[in-house]
Amino acid sequence: MALPIGDKQTISSPFIVAYMTESIDPQPTDRVLEIGTGSGYQAAILSPLVTSVYSIEIVPALGRTAQQTLQRLKYQNIYTRIGDGFKGWPEHAPFDKIIVTCSPENIPTPLVEQLKEGGLMVIPVGERYQQTLYLMRKKNGKLVSEALRPTLFVPMTGRAEDGRKIKPDPLNPKTLNGDFEDAPKENKFLPGWYYQRQMSWETDPQAPQGKHYIKFHNETAGLAAHLLQGFAIQGSKIAQLRVSGWFKPENVTSGRNPNEFAGLTISFYDQDRRPLTTVWIGPLQGTKPWHQLEKTFRVPSSAVHGIVRVGLFGGTGTMAVDNVQMKPVNR
Repeated sequence: MALPIGDKQTISSPFIVAYMTESIDPQPTDRVLEIGTGSGYQAAILSPLVTSVYSIEIVPALGRTAQQTLQRLKYQNIYTRIGDGFKGWPEHAPFDKIIVTCSPENIPTPLVEQLKEGGLMVIPVGERYQQTLYLMRKKNGKLVSEALRPTLFVPMTGRAEDGRKIKPDPLNPKTLNGDFEDAPKENKFLPGWYYQRQMSWETDPQAPQGKHYIKFHNETAGLAAHLLQGFAIQGSKIAQLRVSGWFKPENVTSGRNPNEFAGLTISFYDQDRRPLTTVWIGPLQGTKPWHQLEKTFRVPSSAVHGIVRVGLFGGTGTMAVDNVQMKPVNR
């Protein structure tokens, strides 16, 4: 899970940082452009693997703090600046690799122009809460894309955000593909959901909704078998959120502590992405046939973001889930 670092920004999980780093296949001779310095963590990971890292941060306070931290830790091949990452860093182009740690709706043209022929770019692209992480290779002046996995990053602010055409509706929070009828794509990931772990997409004409559902399986207490989805919500207008789903646990037990259980959780965050509260349906235990559970939760008035998470959160066993839905209740 991403963690807030202030100024409405977050730091990606170590897994995502490692995954993106591996995706661009860093070489000792590479010059790398990073869009979104944040805390400086991604740049620090890249530093010993490449010749140089040029990193841009649009938030002045974060940019200054990251620069001070990297200098204090004696990273001598990382160069930082404060500015709009949409524009890249043309004075030092072209770059062998570009890594983008924030999500625009479309790939900025200046970044394409500043990527060396044959170079690689890893970038999350899409709507505010529905993004795909792509690996791009520049060939004959154009980008050839490979969809890697669904993901959720903070938006690329500045010019990229000003030009965003599809915007979330915070007055109508709902799940996308909550009935799991949309089939996995070529990258084998289920549309609409991200951070998919230890799960499978199943077919059964007797499923509670449609013909498909998802199934989680975990044998090691403490490990997660889950998927997540983000959504916008305006807590000042929405008093409650009615959440429902169909569940079928099989030999499900809790994990090493009460926080490791099977079920559904919703976490609310404020405009600075600080956690406000987490509510849940569960814990589910034992073996039961398909049954529907529904709860109505109070929405904090300062909530603007939410994340719904379904699965085995450290619990063990097998759990099938179908038709996860949300419905707002206005104040």
